[in-house]
Amino acid sequence: MRRWFESSFEGPTPAQTSGWGAISGGANALICAPTGSGKTLAAFLWGIDRLSRAPQRGQGVRIVYVSPLKALSYDIERNLRAPLRGIESDISVGLRTGDTSQADRRAMRKSPPDILITTPESLYLMLSSGARGILTTTEAVIVDEIHAVAQSKRGSHLALTLERLEHLVRGADAGVSGAGFFA
Repeated sequence: MRRWFESSFEGPTPAQTSGWGAISGGANALICAPTGSGKTLAAFLWGIDRLSRAPQRGQGVRIVYVSPLKALSYDIERNLRAPLRGIESDISVGLRTGDTSQADRRAMRKSPPDILITTPESLYLMLSSGARGILTTTEAVIVDEIHAVAQSKRGSHLALTLERLEHLVRGADAGVSGAGFFA
């Protein structure tokens, strides 16, 4: 991961430098910095590095990326897919939104991705369905653009959904820290 980062960027941004210190400690971290400062990339790189070192993958979702914004294809390409290609990783990525077909939802339950990209509403629906079983292995949650929902009913709903996810994970494995990363 380090080699890819150093060949792709001049160096880490201040947001990334301070973010990585907090993230690697395993606690919740809020990275507050201007757009384009590398907040989301900081969280994804930590997660990708951790997953690439994991002896077993494919057992369930390990990282959940939640974004309240629908049009994030550029961000996902730059912050997730580019690093995965750069390190030639076989880490699997799945997308679950309101537009996901029933066939794709069933396929995800049978073969869960290592990283799940979703919306607050779809995460809620997953936790309220038989699909919740693929989330018991979650190690980290990245919530992007949290300011877009923080002061609304949607933000309150997301907070409760994240608490439900943490409760599910802790019930599955009492040793999981339930750390989250918010950008």
